[in-house]
Amino acid sequence: MLFLVSIVSLLFSHALLSPTPDDPLFKHIDDHQHEYIQRLKDWVAIESDSSDPSKRDQVLHMMQVTKDYILQIGGTVEMAELGEQEYSSGKKLPLPPVILAEFGNDTNKPTVCFYGHMDVQPAKKADGWKTDPYVLEEKDGNLYGRGTSDDKGQILALLHAVESAKKFGLPVNVKLFIEGMEEVGSNGLEQLVEDKKDTFFSNVDYIVVTDTPWLSTKPGITYGARGNCYFFIEVEGARRDLHSGGFGGTVYEAMSDLVYLLGVLADVNGKILIPGIYDDVLPLNEQEKDLYKDLVFDLKDLKRDTGVNTFLHNTKEELLMHRWRFPSLSIHGIEGAFSGSGTKTVIPAKVIGKFSIRQVPNMNPSVVEKQVSDYLESKFAERKSPNKMKVSMVIGAQPWLANMSEPQYLAAQKAVKRVFNVDADMIRAGGTIPIAKNFEDVLGKGVMLLGVGGPDDAPHGQNEKISVYNYIEGTKLYASFLKELPSF
Repeated sequence: MLFLVSIVSLLFSHALLSPTPDDPLFKHIDDHQHEYIQRLKDWVAIESDSSDPSKRDQVLHMMQVTKDYILQIGGTVEMAELGEQEYSSGKKLPLPPVILAEFGNDTNKPTVCFYGHMDVQPAKKADGWKTDPYVLEEKDGNLYGRGTSDDKGQILALLHAVESAKKFGLPVNVKLFIEGMEEVGSNGLEQLVEDKKDTFFSNVDYIVVTDTPWLSTKPGITYGARGNCYFFIEVEGARRDLHSGGFGGTVYEAMSDLVYLLGVLADVNGKILIPGIYDDVLPLNEQEKDLYKDLVFDLKDLKRDTGVNTFLHNTKEELLMHRWRFPSLSIHGIEGAFSGSGTKTVIPAKVIGKFSIRQVPNMNPSVVEKQVSDYLESKFAERKSPNKMKVSMVIGAQPWLANMSEPQYLAAQKAVKRVFNVDADMIRAGGTIPIAKNFEDVLGKGVMLLGVGGPDDAPHGQNEKISVYNYIEGTKLYASFLKELPSF
């Protein structure tokens, strides 16, 4: 959630974006919005939490419901089986099949494939929800419920757009690649993409990911994301945990070594201290700088939302650049340390520090891994501790950056202008989107993130929602995109 928007300002900004032109396609969408909301209500009621083994049947049911609706609106569907998921206990559960759907196969038309997912994050009212998370509630122009924004609402906006566009003549071929395990790591998906590259994906020209939010109330198109190099630092001293009363002041403590190592990773201003880490970062040019000037983003709103009074950077442009296009280092936790309430006078025998570097295009994870390992080993040697230290990189997800002059980006920008009467914000994601890079690497196709989620939808948090405005106007956006794509 990026920042909160008051109802008054939200309605005002929506009013500025609302002058959609007279169009039979748009009128059809408006006339069916109550039906669209009811369908979202029905889909939210399915508790398709992929992280809970007891709800696997619900995930499977959700995939079947999605398949049935695609068939109902005239698509063809193949359910690609992924086998079973085995848990540490030895229990095995079927993985939900991936939906491979198709609308049209005219070789004279371009083919666009949309990706999304039907599983959701865990949710209980006891977690702090104001409503039952699996009962859709409409209030103050918003639709509350788990999955409304991530990703059932966005997928339904797309499906309703395809259904509506078909009534007036679908100008492109549409394919859908919809999974049910995104929230827990997309088990088996990368291999499926590889397996289907010469069949299902063979005639695909463009890939569009629907599962993304806007930066503000102004529509945004995402063209890049940072990668993620995740590290463990393991420091081991004694054979077992020791009592500080008996051993304090007599041993080299593993925790002290670890805290020291974590403390030399970055300075107080967030600058990463690892030698060479910035060497491969692409220089910032004037054309790129201009992209940040007109982005709608208010630091005051961000401060209110987060409770952070002072950020590392003072301007909108600086903050967004350091969130999107420069690398960052964050310390996430310490395993093996005492972290409960109360007091415990223990000296841990072994502790593991966890941190990540969000790397940017041109930074190679294997190079980052060596830079980090070499630096920490040298700093540990300087400390002259007899303890054992080991550094390991457990995730090495690549960054992704698209070419904004590709046809799908031009068509999406024109569609935003048509529906909302504004120019789209061209934005990046500060997090990591592995599926985008996977599609690009395996299929060699251009990838674009075109979502309709709002900046304050709280997709993984309590009281997740999508506004009625984003849901319905987002349907028009997808329909317009389909209409504009053949022109480029």
